[in-house]
Amino acid sequence: MHLRPPAAETIAGVARALRAREETCVAVVERCLAQIDAWEPEIHAWVSMDRDGARAQALELDRDIGAGHWRGTLHGIPIGIKDLVDIAGRPTTAGASWLSQNAEADALIVARLRAAGAIILGKTVTTQFACFDPPPTRNPWNLERTPGGSSSGSAAAVAIGMCLGAIGSQTGGSITRPASFCGVAGCKPTYGLVPLKGVYPVSPSLDHGGPIARTVEDLGIVLETLVSPMDRLAWRAGHAAAPGSAVEFAVWSASPLSPLSPFPEAKTVRLGRLRGMFAERADKTALTIFEQTLEKLSREGAKITDAILPPAFDDVLRCHRVIMTVEIAKHHREMFKQRADQYLPCIRGLIEEGLAVAPEEYARCKQHQLQLTHEMSAVFRDVDALVSPAALGPAPATDSTGDPAFNSPWSYTHLPTISFPIGLSLDGLPLAMQLVGNSYDEVTLFAAARWCERIALA
Repeated sequence: MHLRPPAAETIAGVARALRAREETCVAVVERCLAQIDAWEPEIHAWVSMDRDGARAQALELDRDIGAGHWRGTLHGIPIGIKDLVDIAGRPTTAGASWLSQNAEADALIVARLRAAGAIILGKTVTTQFACFDPPPTRNPWNLERTPGGSSSGSAAAVAIGMCLGAIGSQTGGSITRPASFCGVAGCKPTYGLVPLKGVYPVSPSLDHGGPIARTVEDLGIVLETLVSPMDRLAWRAGHAAAPGSAVEFAVWSASPLSPLSPFPEAKTVRLGRLRGMFAERADKTALTIFEQTLEKLSREGAKITDAILPPAFDDVLRCHRVIMTVEIAKHHREMFKQRADQYLPCIRGLIEEGLAVAPEEYARCKQHQLQLTHEMSAVFRDVDALVSPAALGPAPATDSTGDPAFNSPWSYTHLPTISFPIGLSLDGLPLAMQLVGNSYDEVTLFAAARWCERIALA
């Protein structure tokens, strides 16, 4: 495993080789299946596989290439799907064995991936109902450490090369934290950007879907497919970058079949460093690596200033938890009455906590969410992105999925984030940086993240 992967282990690199006919879809799938055969007994990243379907699709996609029919950058790319997301003919268990009914249709994002030529390998492990109960999945960097949650299998599978990309979801920190712990990249887009039709709900006010991959460039390739062409057209028309910003030259293509690298790299960036709890709660070594990375970025021309957050930010974690627990409890109320003994301890505790919240308190927190989300836009007047460690530290032991405190604020305020590895802890575990962008400005965020990633791993 590498923090800076070779081209043969990235979506962009494999796509170039496939299009040049230096590689075949069948060979790419077989390499992923070989990694699964070698590592799955120890990693436990998968709930179910569709080996025969993947091989058959690879053959068909090779024939398409031979006939000159190229579906786009995901043509022939093996992808894992978190087991909250429907795949037609397979159960979506959400980590609960009693949910065994087969889905009637693909979730919208799965349908979009298939149309783009992606090969759906199967379902990756999620923690039970995408909450905090530790999963069976292990971290490929150290089998005694957690891969994080709840997109546990997605991050672990990408890290060890079982697939080239995967779909995750985030309500608190369930994309960013596993990506950070497993040494890969993760993107939580703006709330609502990635459609959740056919995705099992956790907390509708907070739920996001997004990609996990090896690089920021790869994240952009997958995200471009997940987002509808109409949304891209709306951005092109209405979200032009401001003069002097990192991406005043960049426009996200309106075509789902655009060339590689749909998000150009910035020439330089303006970063707002997050302090307060983002420094106070960070592991000492993680903070040191983060600060060294900021110094490297600064030497290469980044303008870094301290970000000033609205006063309402002080209550973000408490209000996030209130909304999350109430909405989880609402969804599970009836099933919980019948199957309380089958719920694992953490999700059981969240449901009980949510059931005890007064309606007035939930309403106050929803008002706080609306206020803070509105106020956050002003923070980006002079910066392209906010920056912090992606997690409090390296992956903890397997009795935890890690603390999402550095990620939950952005699920709460609906802001897009990108994380990518920047180094290793003293015991050889990945550490990552998190960039936070303005709402619906993934263009600027990706441009900044690609620049920062290149410099950080140089």
